[in-house]
Amino acid sequence: MADKRTLVLGASPDTSRYANLAANKLVRDGHSIVNVGLRTGEIAGVPIEKPETIHHDIDTITLYVGPQHQEELYDYILDTHPKRIIFNPGTENSKLRRMANEKGIETEYACTLVLLSIGQY
Repeated sequence: MADKRTLVLGASPDTSRYANLAANKLVRDGHSIVNVGLRTGEIAGVPIEKPETIHHDIDTITLYVGPQHQEELYDYILDTHPKRIIFNPGTENSKLRRMANEKGIETEYACTLVLLSIGQY
């Protein structure tokens, strides 16, 4: 399986959060990750950074930020220019999806954990 470098947006050190579970599962499945969030800490040995540094080597952004907090991240997300954005349940946003598609970024309303578990990531 090829490494799909993934930016986990909304990363949290809280082990009960889906972003945390997904980050750990991604690493266990052989994917490198970048954790981006507002809290300090680390997940799967990777520190959580603030949404400041634009990474240009990202295959997928898996989104764990609700639509009410996404607008302030639009430029960060679009400037990263991943190949794909996964809108996990509760993060669906038709405006951001349209903006991403216009820039040639594939979008998917799906659950990263489910995609990983069924081998469709």
